[in-house]
Amino acid sequence: MNKLLISMLLTLGITGVAHAAGDAAAGQAKAAVCGACHGADGNSAIANFPKLAGQNEKYLVKQMKDIKNGSRPVVEMTGLLDNLDDQDLADLAAFFAKQATQIGHAAKDQVEAGQKIYRAGIAAKGVAACTACHSPTGTGNASAAFPAVSGQHSAYVEKQLKMFRNAERSNDPNKMMQDIAAKLSDAEIKAVSAYIQGLN
Repeated sequence: MNKLLISMLLTLGITGVAHAAGDAAAGQAKAAVCGACHGADGNSAIANFPKLAGQNEKYLVKQMKDIKNGSRPVVEMTGLLDNLDDQDLADLAAFFAKQATQIGHAAKDQVEAGQKIYRAGIAAKGVAACTACHSPTGTGNASAAFPAVSGQHSAYVEKQLKMFRNAERSNDPNKMMQDIAAKLSDAEIKAVSAYIQGLN
């Protein structure tokens, strides 16, 4: 059933997210404050802060709007988006989307288990393969606003999956990530997060 739902969403492009029409050059000038946590080019050096480089524009715009309106609480972002309008958010998203993601190294002891989950899911638990939405190379699905995950810090991915599992984060379409994360153990989350960090 999960695979059918995901296939339908990908085919129909049902996301509820308007296309971002941003200006990357304007976004670069507006991104100075973002660089303190996310890195000047969107490749954060600190695992607690997500890499924004290479992320899909529509996904970035949605997340910034959700953070701004409070539907995705992120304490570290409190007030930072308050004075930005929709064009500012679109410009920032366009800038970060054009940057190259720096791929990390996967923890060798986690690669095999993480790769199996990412590529094939866990049939016995009804967990769809991550590739269904995030692509085999981790670049996501830009038209559906599904995020790129390739090279993302494993600690950040692990934290987000646990937040989805615990319903602390719920701003995903049709609660797909909540459903998937709820079926994953801590060890499975750790393995797939480690694999994602080195995925390219």
